[in-house]
Amino acid sequence: MTERTSVAVAVAQMASGPDKSENTARAVSLATRAADTGATMIALPETFDYRGDGQDLKDIAEPLPGNALAPLMSLAAERRVWILAGSVHERDAAGGMPFNTSALINPQGGITASYRKMHLFDICISNRSVTESARYQAGTDVVWADADGITVGLTICYDLRFPELYRVLADAGVDVVFVPSSFTAPTGEAHWEVLLRARAIENQCFVVAPGQAGTGAGGIATYGNSMIIDPWGRILAQATHDGEQIISAVLDFDEMVAVRNRLPALSNRKLRPIR
Repeated sequence: MTERTSVAVAVAQMASGPDKSENTARAVSLATRAADTGATMIALPETFDYRGDGQDLKDIAEPLPGNALAPLMSLAAERRVWILAGSVHERDAAGGMPFNTSALINPQGGITASYRKMHLFDICISNRSVTESARYQAGTDVVWADADGITVGLTICYDLRFPELYRVLADAGVDVVFVPSSFTAPTGEAHWEVLLRARAIENQCFVVAPGQAGTGAGGIATYGNSMIIDPWGRILAQATHDGEQIISAVLDFDEMVAVRNRLPALSNRKLRPIR
């Protein structure tokens, strides 16, 4: 549990496309604007570095930190802010398919933690299929980290549908969970808000969810509607469904503690994971 009383958070919603250099420049520009609002913790969406179909993802992928993260690391050090670099395409040193990897950049410009997306999105939507396992390999490790006294958990997009991951993070004492995403419009309209609010409510933590808008890989529309949600399930800030936007909120950790004290659901649990 955090020793800090509050933190100013900003989320940058993006509409990334197939030009990696342009996407990276847009990410830096949006993160700079977010820092200008006074935010000390800034979050970008999933695959902010590239969304397209024309190239083998092995050609896009880079070892960490790579060209997509380097300018964000410089910005974090310059502005003394934390940046959750939603996710990038991480090259597999063994030559396999890339990982979809989220990186938490600290105010010194280093990478404090990285998380490889565990749950890959393999479904059919309106007679169109999305098969992430054909383009990425899955990560295996649950990741949380200390961010200047705030315990943050790292997850990505489709992970949102697997509550057991978030309960592991809750057991680790997270105060904030990041959910950078590129949620499809059909599934987003049906489930995005309710799942985000559920993860916040059941784990009594803040949820920070930067999303992609516009057309994603495979020509499938994405949902936007980036959100910041408090431990009572209240939406503190929300973007619209389309276009680049910045939303912000102050996360009040005293209120988080008050919620946990008023309704001690985490300590009242009867079932624990079977080992």
